[in-house]
Amino acid sequence: MSFANLGLAEPLVRALEAKGYTEPTPIQAQSIPILLEGGDLLGIAQTGTGKTAAFVLPSIQRLTETQKRVLPTHCRM
Repeated sequence: MSFANLGLAEPLVRALEAKGYTEPTPIQAQSIPILLEGGDLLGIAQTGTGKTAAFVLPSIQRLTETQKRVLPTHCRM
């Protein structure tokens, strides 16, 4: 399985591959699809298994997909 198969956006997959990450760990493979759908998750895994990336990658994707709030061009009094 690859990160692309988990539903991550292509720019994130390219960034991961550029850093040498081609295959998700078990905790990442199980949690990323759930988090991309907005689900809740409680995960337990040993240190060094990629829990932080499992949480952060879907978070980054969701943030980049969210439309930016348009700021007003003038001040209201």
